[in-house]
Amino acid sequence: YDWRLRCLAHLIRKARGLEQSLEGQAHRFGQKTLEVLETLMAAVYAAREGPPEQPLRQRYAKLLDEFFVCCVEHAEAEHEKTRELAREFLNDWDTFWVVLDYPWLPLTNNEAERALRHWVILRRISYGTRTPQGTRAFAHSISVIETCRKRGASPWPYLAEVIRQRRKGLPAPPLPQPAV
Repeated sequence: YDWRLRCLAHLIRKARGLEQSLEGQAHRFGQKTLEVLETLMAAVYAAREGPPEQPLRQRYAKLLDEFFVCCVEHAEAEHEKTRELAREFLNDWDTFWVVLDYPWLPLTNNEAERALRHWVILRRISYGTRTPQGTRAFAHSISVIETCRKRGASPWPYLAEVIRQRRKGLPAPPLPQPAV
């Protein structure tokens, strides 16, 4: 995909916080943000049920244009959280709306966060690694293990083969293909 994805759940949480603010400008910006996100998420869910009559980004262009102007107006707000959220939208504008072009993509990164949860706990209880090289090795190992799990393959035979091939000076074999 041309753009990376951003988790809409994190934005919703921030917008709800603003909506509950006693500061008027923050409250209104939070409401507007929630309205936009809820409208677009409903459109994405509907598009998953069947192809929309026109591309979602085109259908909601006016709403996005209005929200962009709203973000520009709030980018210099006195209220810190309002200013931060408006700037976050402006800085990564297209990454939030990739799902309008590809509605089958996830709206949140919950699955990725759940997959990493036990690795984060392991890092915390083991006090991490001692070198940048160790950190890279740990990250690559996690990536291979999680990819194998997602593909329904055991990571251990693959990792053993990688070690065997690399000791011979050969390139690492490709990751296992998804189980059918």
